[in-house]
Amino acid sequence: MSAIEAIILGIIQGLTEFLPVSSSGHLELAKAVLGDQSLPEESLLFTVVLHFATALSTIVIFRKEIAEIFTGLLQFKWNEQAEFSVKIILSMIPAAVIGVIFNDQIEALFSRQILLVGAMLILTGLLLFLADRAKNTNKKVTYSSALLIGISQAIAILPGISRSGATISTSVLLGIDRERAARFSFLMVVPLILGKMAKDLLEGGIAKSQMEILPLVLGALAAFISGLIACQWMISLVKKSQLKYFSFYCLIVGTIAILISL
Repeated sequence: MSAIEAIILGIIQGLTEFLPVSSSGHLELAKAVLGDQSLPEESLLFTVVLHFATALSTIVIFRKEIAEIFTGLLQFKWNEQAEFSVKIILSMIPAAVIGVIFNDQIEALFSRQILLVGAMLILTGLLLFLADRAKNTNKKVTYSSALLIGISQAIAILPGISRSGATISTSVLLGIDRERAARFSFLMVVPLILGKMAKDLLEGGIAKSQMEILPLVLGALAAFISGLIACQWMISLVKKSQLKYFSFYCLIVGTIAILISL
């Protein structure tokens, strides 16, 4: 993989991790367009590094909220921060269970399945369109809604379904305040990303990679910087009820992907 390709893929990952257009789907489409021929070990290492970079950008943006959560837990008191952390953990369960049980089947879906990506992008577009038309309320995330949002995150493991799009749309359709929905969506994925990284490291597949350092560093920097921008931009867009534009984008790109695959 060249340095330019790494930067392009890093920017795509950073933007699409937060914007509701499916980072996994766009990475698969970009690799197909760029003619990426990376070995499985190299592809895995690069994907892990990009996801770590976007997780780091999330931590930077929400450093105050994360610090408050840890402070509340360390004080061993049942307060708002402790309650929020429990909801985050609850939301992680569906995706964690699916990821462990169906790991091999899921990985098989990430091998240039352009037709599947296109179909799932259209599904994402329809979901965003419905969420954009929902009325805004001041509801908070409850335990039951946290579990439902977690289920939508588990479904979004499929390439082409936007994780942020699915979780934010589910939250909004459940009547949760739009800004709270966006913040919860971005915070809930950080533990999962770090957990997936730990799993891949322990399994040893990454250690076999012979990928050069420069593309990894450039890709990570591109993902981190673009992630910082996209995260803040997305929160603003959700508050302004502008998800319909991403809905149209997903419908168009999904249709093109299906036509190309036929």
